[in-house]
Amino acid sequence: MAEDIRKSGKCTTEGDPEAFFVPGAAQGPNKIFCFDCPVIAECLAEALDNRIESGIWGGMTERERKALLKRRPGVPSWRALFEATG
Repeated sequence: MAEDIRKSGKCTTEGDPEAFFVPGAAQGPNKIFCFDCPVIAECLAEALDNRIESGIWGGMTERERKALLKRRPGVPSWRALFEATG
């Protein structure tokens, strides 16, 4: 993730980054913290493009990202897709 995105993320400016790396079902309630983050799309694109398996990224849990990647295996760049539609 670009350094400026890390510095701008709500999880690093207002939260405890460790709260986003809890196991399984405990991730669900924590992802709500992301919903008004100024870099939510960039964060999610970073996780999807780099196949990051652990933690909450861009408001999605590990399981949600895995399911999305399975449903849309042909997306070459999530960042480009989000930029084109956003």
